[in-house]
Amino acid sequence: MAQQHLEPTDPTAGLTGDALAGYLRAQATEFLRALRLHRETGGSANGSSAGSGSEEAVDAARALRRSARRISGSLHTFRPLLDPDWAEAIRPELAWLSGTLAMEHAYSGRLERLLLALHRLSGATVFPDQSAETAGGSNRSTGAAVGSRSAGAERVGTAAPGTAGPDSHPPTTERGNLTVGAAKAGALLERQLTLARTRAHSTALQALGSSRFHAVADNIAVLASDVPLTPTAPTADLRPLAAAAEERLTDAIAALPLVTAGSPYNAEALIHGLSPDPAPHPQDAPWHQVRLLLRLHRYALEVLHGEKAPVDARLLTAGQALNRHRDASEAAAAAAAAARTPRIAPATAYALGVLHADQRHEVEAARFAFQQSWQKQAVGTA
Repeated sequence: MAQQHLEPTDPTAGLTGDALAGYLRAQATEFLRALRLHRETGGSANGSSAGSGSEEAVDAARALRRSARRISGSLHTFRPLLDPDWAEAIRPELAWLSGTLAMEHAYSGRLERLLLALHRLSGATVFPDQSAETAGGSNRSTGAAVGSRSAGAERVGTAAPGTAGPDSHPPTTERGNLTVGAAKAGALLERQLTLARTRAHSTALQALGSSRFHAVADNIAVLASDVPLTPTAPTADLRPLAAAAEERLTDAIAALPLVTAGSPYNAEALIHGLSPDPAPHPQDAPWHQVRLLLRLHRYALEVLHGEKAPVDARLLTAGQALNRHRDASEAAAAAAAAARTPRIAPATAYALGVLHADQRHEVEAARFAFQQSWQKQAVGTA
């Protein structure tokens, strides 16, 4: 891909380490502002109480993750300009923090995605067992994701106008089996993912009250006023390091099996996902890596262009496709894990197998969408 952002005529020409220091100070200030808001809203990781306070806590946790990711990403891309001992010490801590805070939201979104997919696949007007589970679920769960989960379960339980339902899909043996198993499959997924989400909520609460987090916060407070640049960094050009981040991204994309991504059916992915081996899917890892490298590239552009950086619609589209890929692959893994539950009914296992296949097809669709968007980007900048 051409270096459309980094040509010599670019208005960022001559940017030095001082711009990096300003960016890091701004992100550190955002972190501290989000931390103050988090404490003012009750100190819950993602907001466990109802009302506007809960929404503010969710926003605060999201802002903490956002600034932590940007600081960590910038330290990675521009590490030759920063004190190496300090940068290498704080980067893993920021990754730990952002990952810990993201887990509860991830489990909530995964559950909603799977329940909606079960409804779509079965064409059932209502899942009796699931609707009963949902009715009392909010009294048994904690965390801000409760409202999202309940709303998702309600959508699973009632067919929306114009969507596939019993009238638009004549009953078949296969669909009948799926409808029977879908209710129990949904209840099983709800139990497993709600438990995982509750544990993630507790883990986040413990993390935010730990000495480890306070050490991170102290480091960020210092960063807000004093960025530990190397002696030569203030006059060093940022563009070569930003270009290197873009090159790593394009190299990783070039190594992707884009031909396989254009195939409508990837049997190897389905076979591996339903095997007894619970290891992560080997096909997914390179795509997850590209997603991370795309994020680093975006952060580098933010450093170069500042707050007025134009939004690159093509990068945004590619990032959305990779986010869909991650969500679908993780949902497929959750369905496969549920299908390995001992002594479940055959109809339940069948529904989970269909659900897994559906999410792996979503993975393939996301890969194809990324391929299309990236090819258009390459043609447009050639």
